Amino acid sequence: MHDLAEIIIVCPYCGESLDVLVDTSSGPQQYYEDCSVCCAPILFIVSEDHAGEIFIDVKRDDE
Repeated sequence: MHDLAEIIIVCPYCGESLDVLVDTSSGPQQYYEDCSVCCAPILFIVSEDHAGEIFIDVKRDDE
C-alpha cells in the first residue's frame, strides 16, 4: 500500500506554488519531477528522522 502525502512546494526555478503527491511509503529516496508550470526538473529529496517524521526538500537540478 502506498502512503501518499499531498504537499505544497515552491518550484526552485520559477517560484510557483505547486500541489504535489509524494509517496512516503518507500523510505528515503531521491527522484526528479518536472514543474507543471515551467517544465524544469525538480529534485525531490524524501528523508525520515529517527522519530519517523517525513521531510521533503526540493532543489534545482544544477545545485
